[in-house]
Amino acid sequence: MSAAAQTQPEPTTLDIIAPMQDLYARVLTGDALAFVAELEDRFGGRRRELMQARADRQEKLDAGELPDFLPETKDIREGDWKILGTPEDLKDRRVEITGPVDRKMMINAFNSGANVFMTDFEDASSPVWENMIDGQLNLMDYARGTLEYSDPKSGKDYRLGETPAVLKVRPRGWHMEEAHAELHGAPISASLFDFGLYIFHNAKELLARGTGPYFYLPKMESHREAKLWDDVFTFTEETLGLEHGTIKTTVLIETLPAAFEMDEILYALKDHIVGLNCGRWDYIFSYIKRIGKSADYLLPDRSQVTMGEAFLKAYSLLLIKTCHRRGAHAMGGMAAQIPVKNDEEANAAAFEKVRADKDREASFGHDGTWVAHPALVPVARDVFDRLMPQANQIHRTRLDLEIGQKELLAPHKGSITEHGVRENIRVGIQYLGAWLTGRGAVPLYNLMEDAATAEISRTQIWQQLKLEATLDDGRTVTEELVRSLYDDEMAKLKESLGESHFEDGRLAEAGRLFLGLVFTDELAEFLTTPAYDLIK
Repeated sequence: MSAAAQTQPEPTTLDIIAPMQDLYARVLTGDALAFVAELEDRFGGRRRELMQARADRQEKLDAGELPDFLPETKDIREGDWKILGTPEDLKDRRVEITGPVDRKMMINAFNSGANVFMTDFEDASSPVWENMIDGQLNLMDYARGTLEYSDPKSGKDYRLGETPAVLKVRPRGWHMEEAHAELHGAPISASLFDFGLYIFHNAKELLARGTGPYFYLPKMESHREAKLWDDVFTFTEETLGLEHGTIKTTVLIETLPAAFEMDEILYALKDHIVGLNCGRWDYIFSYIKRIGKSADYLLPDRSQVTMGEAFLKAYSLLLIKTCHRRGAHAMGGMAAQIPVKNDEEANAAAFEKVRADKDREASFGHDGTWVAHPALVPVARDVFDRLMPQANQIHRTRLDLEIGQKELLAPHKGSITEHGVRENIRVGIQYLGAWLTGRGAVPLYNLMEDAATAEISRTQIWQQLKLEATLDDGRTVTEELVRSLYDDEMAKLKESLGESHFEDGRLAEAGRLFLGLVFTDELAEFLTTPAYDLIK
């Protein structure tokens, strides 16, 4: 053996700062951890620089600058180019179902009749260590055809059906870190942790089954952030021996800045991307976060901020026009309704709302849509089958549309009510309480909520306080008013849930966190960041 070989350094690996259960060794192998460490080593610095760029951009927005199309990338927007292509099993995506990485819920989603299932390490999952690693184990079993579950309470067995939905995986966003995995003494990117473990263990198994490593990417704000993902994908393909372009992704356009860079995001990822998606709930949150200090962009009650009006309608239509020009899918947004047991009247009304929403999406030109519950799959499918008999609508270029900065920023008209403030308090606190106890997909008031709902809830109240908004009855939204409504809602929750459930659900702790977020001078970027400190 040569002297050089004898002194070759051991590969860098991660330090796992968390309890290790026996099964975790399947996921956290030496080779897998070394691969994720290399991703962090190569790309972690750029990620941190891009997060600083977000903060720098926010300073300009707070000073009065408004988001707009970038003059330096005009040639990309005006150029004649298309994405590389779309795999056969992703050409018809008319109904997609989403949910957490919970084993039983995954099997139900795979068997729901949807075309695609997006399993979610991000907004639909609370990032406690056990959830994140159990999710990786579940995905390994899926890729190997062994995903099954026996419910210890009911004794019911769950197995994959003959034609399960095509899998896409959503890792956590660029802003998040995994506190339990350290490199050189510092926590690493949660995005790279989730992505790296999944693709390292499963890429070749997925390809052998006739599908591939497909992803959804959340929370991006610029084409530079998209380019970082593209470089991660290319490096991964080279390292794992995959053909260039094997990794395919859809990007959620769920931040206001990203809406002005849709062409550029598609271009940055053009060999790896197959579409964009309207992440409507996070988009409302981002709208408030980025320009909400201006009274010109004060929004009414959340229930009045609908997809068929104002900035939400404009961004939905522009997404369709942009995607179809480039040969990419334009995916619609989420229907969060869930069925109510023994209440046919309520279900009929909820399903009719879903039909109307999906009718709008299909009529606009979307190529598919999202649902949160298996019962909504046939409802959404019926609409798209009727209005989109072919696999997709990429042929509808929507060149008739002219959408500019004014349309993308136009606020919804409406009123701010005590009921709306109460609803934001009630929903925000209950969601946060569930998140702190390890649940990220939470049924509340006949809707399946994820972290985006809590983000809207707390940012709306923050904006109303900051701008001294006026309720429809003439009262001003003040800290005193919010505290009074908060106290009343907390008392009602304690009464309705019972003392023990109230405490077990960590609602008092959630309430303190919620108040801290709405009363702060500067809006926190994400509520999940301070909340993570309470669970990690």
